[in-house]
Amino acid sequence: MAGVPVGLALATRGSALARWQADHVAALLVAAAAADGRDLVVDQVVIETTADQRLDIPIWEMGGKGVFVKQIQAAVLDGRARLAVHSGKDMPAVTHPDLVIGAVPLRADPRDVLVGSTLADLAPGAPVATGSVRRRSQLASLRPDLTFGDLRGNIATRLDRIPAGGAIVMARAALDRLQLTARPDRPHEVLEPAVMLPQVAQGALAIECRADDTEARALLARIEHEPSRATFDAERGFLAELGGDCDLPAAAFATRSGAAAGAPPDTAGAPVITIEALLASLDGHTVIRASRSGSDPEALGAAIARHLLDDCGGTDLLDR
Repeated sequence: MAGVPVGLALATRGSALARWQADHVAALLVAAAAADGRDLVVDQVVIETTADQRLDIPIWEMGGKGVFVKQIQAAVLDGRARLAVHSGKDMPAVTHPDLVIGAVPLRADPRDVLVGSTLADLAPGAPVATGSVRRRSQLASLRPDLTFGDLRGNIATRLDRIPAGGAIVMARAALDRLQLTARPDRPHEVLEPAVMLPQVAQGALAIECRADDTEARALLARIEHEPSRATFDAERGFLAELGGDCDLPAAAFATRSGAAAGAPPDTAGAPVITIEALLASLDGHTVIRASRSGSDPEALGAAIARHLLDDCGGTDLLDR
């Protein structure tokens, strides 16, 4: 009821990007509650994760997906917060059984961006810094002459570590959200999915709550963007089918017909989802890629994973 503010605690990491994401989600929730005639106050519970503290260890050596997520989830599980905000690309394929992803708001630009140079302007042997095996393998496939180094830290720290004569690779959504994309003294190139297939759920936000928190789930449903959720679920279906033990470079990017500007679905009635997915060797010498369309997001993601594994030689990559 208006005039009686309802409090809601939201768990987040403490980086500038994480705080932006938490502020954005809080604003969406406050607006949704106001539209229902309710006042909502959103407090933030800031948590510094072990992965944020141990910048000396590459993410893939710390366990890859999930290293930024578990301690944020713990705050919801132990009652310090009702909600947790995550970057979709940080989410493991399977979440905690007592939690549910209650909302995926409108997705931002999922593409990667090369900062410091364009791909064509990198000289032979130029250094490229990235903490992602997915980015490294795809660039190595395109430009086997490049050399690679690790890259950790918050967005500002990474931008300060562009190697001389080289570049770093970042998520376009992160730079856009912090208004850091365009700077005349810093060349950059947005890498289209045909060049660099994005990370699963890159550009998307995922908001978790307890599975039994019906009030929070009802509020989160108000900020769900259904087309973004459909592509998010398709890409995560691909990741889930690969299995939690897959540490190979993997990527997937889904689109949905009728997702832009409220356009109608296809003439068959249900929106069509198209997903492109990739598996690669760590050195980039082998890259397998395929696309498939369908209407059931999770089934589609699982199907293209099985196609890459069973029909395209992906199982051989896993066995190496």
